[in-house]
Amino acid sequence: MHDKTMIFSISDNRDESIKNILNTVYKALEEKGYNPINQIVGYILSEDPTYITTHKNARSLIRKIDRDDLLEVLLKSYLKS
Repeated sequence: MHDKTMIFSISDNRDESIKNILNTVYKALEEKGYNPINQIVGYILSEDPTYITTHKNARSLIRKIDRDDLLEVLLKSYLKS
């Protein structure tokens, strides 16, 4: 048996899920010929979903993420690199 307590972090799973969604949205925007960075920044600043294409269900995916959570994950990722 295990003598130590296992630590389970929901935050790590949430962050990974957000990263996966963001990568999917980025690729969908790129495939449709948009500048993904500009479109995602526009979405974050305005929370207007029309900045995100419906291609590959990207708009529905990004709307599943709370904007504060998205910013938190982006900031953590940026500061780690």
